[in-house]
Amino acid sequence: MRCRGDVIDRLVCAQDSDPWAIPRAPSDGEAVVLVHQRRTGMADDALFDELTRLALAAGAQVLARLHARRHRPEPGSFLGKGKAAELAGLVEGHCATLVIVDQRLSPIQERNIERVIRCRVIDRTRLILDIFALRARSREGQLQVELAQLRYLSTRLVRGWSHLERQRGGIGLRGPGETQLETDRRLLGSRISRLKKQLERVRAHRSLVRRGREKLPLVSMVGYTNAGKSSLFNALAAANVLVADQLFATLDPTIRKMELAGIGTVLLSDTVGFIQGLPTTLVEAFRGTLEEVRLSNLLLHVVDMSDPQHLEHSHQVGETLEEIGAGAIPRIVVLNKIDQVDMRATVRRFGTGEVRSVAVSAASGEGMTGLRGVIAERLSGVRVLKRLRLPPTSYRLRAQVYSLTRVESERIDEDGHCVLDIEIGAAAEGRLAAQKEFNVAYWID
Repeated sequence: MRCRGDVIDRLVCAQDSDPWAIPRAPSDGEAVVLVHQRRTGMADDALFDELTRLALAAGAQVLARLHARRHRPEPGSFLGKGKAAELAGLVEGHCATLVIVDQRLSPIQERNIERVIRCRVIDRTRLILDIFALRARSREGQLQVELAQLRYLSTRLVRGWSHLERQRGGIGLRGPGETQLETDRRLLGSRISRLKKQLERVRAHRSLVRRGREKLPLVSMVGYTNAGKSSLFNALAAANVLVADQLFATLDPTIRKMELAGIGTVLLSDTVGFIQGLPTTLVEAFRGTLEEVRLSNLLLHVVDMSDPQHLEHSHQVGETLEEIGAGAIPRIVVLNKIDQVDMRATVRRFGTGEVRSVAVSAASGEGMTGLRGVIAERLSGVRVLKRLRLPPTSYRLRAQVYSLTRVESERIDEDGHCVLDIEIGAAAEGRLAAQKEFNVAYWID
């Protein structure tokens, strides 16, 4: 592979030209050995299976899997000496060209493992970033993925360029200057700054588009990756988005109109799936895209009932929603894929009458009528009168109140604050509470 001057190309080339590399196995995908190290006493086989599906989604050919059991990872090499030697034997025996570790590795751990097994090593974070790079189609998605990749690579520069951590020398080059490592950091920093500016322009355009549809209720579908969100989206909105039995088949958000009896036109959004251990760099980079979720009136939390780990996955989705500021938005739990388990299409409610869950099958269409009725019920809701007290500088928040509620009266109190008596539904209240500048103290009992 011929190396170009760009810093990223040089980093990739430094890895691909590893003198320890073993000849690639004849196959359509890269020959891979997977490694999952679990703590003593914990049963993480489901996470290992998920790593296998992630590797297949990236186009790899999984040749072997290595289980390791250790109370805590070895600080310098992650694996113990015995397991590292066993891994080296698997790599040599299967002619593997890549090892994927399920846990996050430090740059030092990656380097030390590579020295022992003489093969390239990446961790779960790098694997997910690679899948996102394959799936991104829109301009915003591509910018977000590249930003996340550069942030990740910036922590790996020492590993990639340890042989160039010295001053440049030679005739005409002696004297003060910067190391190659410092040059690469500067180039990465400049590229990250440019990407941030481009993303801000794209997000500003998205905000303008969003203003034109603020009057319409927005329902967003969230859930663990491969839970069947896109299939359900197609069934509800009569759309034709990509449906595939693979992780992260949907990356770029899609919005379609949906007609509901008694409500009218509603916007339905299909979003990227969540996953355990979602890289922080990705959450930060995709914060603009996930804003569609944060500004929703209602969330449909889609759960794959055919997945034995659906309870753990549901908990992970809840944690991610809290992380992006969408934890207070009303949601409906949609139990999907009941055609693959022994369940009937039902609407379960709490003792108060509030909907607890809706069991459906997006593939067969069973239970879809009930789901539409529940969505309409939650969006209509019981509207109540409330009083809101906003600071005099909260112009944007005041505009949101006028767009989401019916304002009965407005006055200015002795402190200069704006006091509004409004009629508001549960969905609109959740959307207001999700605003960054909103404070629970603004409500007046």
